[in-house]
Amino acid sequence: PAMDYAELAEAAAEKMGFYRQDPSGWRGCRRASEVSVSWRPSAEFAGNVYRGEGILPASPLDVWECIKPVAGGLRTKWDQNVKDFEVIEVISDAVSVCRTTTPSAFMRVISPREFVDVILMKQFEDGTMLSAATNVEHPLCPPRPNFVRGLNYPCGCFCIPLPGEPDRTQLLTFFQTDLGGYLPQTVVDSFFPASIAGFYSNLTKAVKQLKA
Repeated sequence: PAMDYAELAEAAAEKMGFYRQDPSGWRGCRRASEVSVSWRPSAEFAGNVYRGEGILPASPLDVWECIKPVAGGLRTKWDQNVKDFEVIEVISDAVSVCRTTTPSAFMRVISPREFVDVILMKQFEDGTMLSAATNVEHPLCPPRPNFVRGLNYPCGCFCIPLPGEPDRTQLLTFFQTDLGGYLPQTVVDSFFPASIAGFYSNLTKAVKQLKA
């Protein structure tokens, strides 16, 4: 029911706020010009939660335009890990249930995946924008035969304005995903940091193109 979806989405957003404020236990695992990536064991499942942090050369609104989870959004154009994104049910202005499909990755070691999530979009008084998500089941989204069903545990992106710097945005992201299937842990552990670095790099190019 819609109420449950909204509650799950709110809980995921709260969890994002908690991760944002809790500096303890993160261990750095990758650094690139656009992003530093760290991780710690997840409290939600038997994997890790990854944190990406970087400054993008665009206003928060431009960054948001590139990442916001909406039908026909820009994300499928620039994010190499998002092949298709569809809204399955709109719960409210801020909450929707969506399906994301991903192409094969890591030299095809990781086959195509699909994820069904409830997503919440929220703006805070300081101008920060948040998109938070967590996995759900939906009657219109039974598992499909050509995809492995993966599970996103509470995850999200904060677009944070930098005071006095209208053309720069801090982007803070949290990913914790069970890819499903039978992947060796070593593949999973090397895939995510590389994937997050790619996300920031491609997003940086996308926001520059948006401004051009």
